[in-house]
Amino acid sequence: MNKLLTIAIPTYNRAALLDKQLAWLAKSIKGFESECEIIVSDNCSEDNTQEIIKKWQLLLANSTFHNNKNSENVGVMKNIAYCIQAATGKYVWTISDDDIIADETISYLVNTLKQEPDLTLLILNFSCRHEVTGELLYQRCYEVDHEQVEHDGKAAFERSIQKHRAGVQLMTAQVYRTELAQSALQKWPDGLKNLDYQVFLTGFCACHGSVKITKDAYLENAFGASHWMVKPKILLKMQYTYSPEVNIKLREIGYSHKFCSQLVVAHFKNNNWKVFFGALRRWPIMAVTTIIPYLSLVSVSILESAVAYQQMEDKTS
Repeated sequence: MNKLLTIAIPTYNRAALLDKQLAWLAKSIKGFESECEIIVSDNCSEDNTQEIIKKWQLLLANSTFHNNKNSENVGVMKNIAYCIQAATGKYVWTISDDDIIADETISYLVNTLKQEPDLTLLILNFSCRHEVTGELLYQRCYEVDHEQVEHDGKAAFERSIQKHRAGVQLMTAQVYRTELAQSALQKWPDGLKNLDYQVFLTGFCACHGSVKITKDAYLENAFGASHWMVKPKILLKMQYTYSPEVNIKLREIGYSHKFCSQLVVAHFKNNNWKVFFGALRRWPIMAVTTIIPYLSLVSVSILESAVAYQQMEDKTS
């Protein structure tokens, strides 16, 4: 791995957005071309995505630039996985084609990753704006007063996901140690069917070393832009299948049964049940077959949490 940072963009049928993102990249990467490589993975787009990629490949001639086009649409997670597997940099940063990223972000990343060579995960703080109304929902996902390296990455992840799941879920906010992200893909290959897989990748990298969360917000995410949020059937699976599955899968990479059960119970308490009841009216069979295993998982998790609490009480009494 002769580069410090791989900047990868998975994309599909959003040529105009990709054009803007590559324009940002061309401006921000100046002076850091030797430190970075660029990968754009086109998920078999039907628009002029390839035309845009080839245009910027010429304009970014001073950078190592790889253009991949899948022979068919392999799905969003498999396209992201390709970017991670193809990365040759010490770190991989897979970014969305629609997140707004600050001009100084690449400079910050290169300097920080040089200064902190043992990091396994760097989380970029971000703001969030409602896509439809334009309202700023929050200025920073994490209220970080002082940037510091947390050597107990597992504890940092646990605290982060409990406080704000979006912080470990948003693809563009995560910068992974490449070898660890690649190992995570091997650890759970079937997870590529799960649209919340990003949380698993983040948890895996955090569990294997030190973590840093930035104080400043380096990007802006649009709430409502994710494709699973605007497709009711996918949203149903996200709420009641994908996220709960990831919560439990974290056990296999070093997180305690107690912690994972707490995640499931907290998810149940905070769930938006409008999603389920809306699906129940439109697709009753699908809704019922989705909710039964979810409620079973919640029941087991509540029982495990109660047992763990009782054991703790017994020890202190």
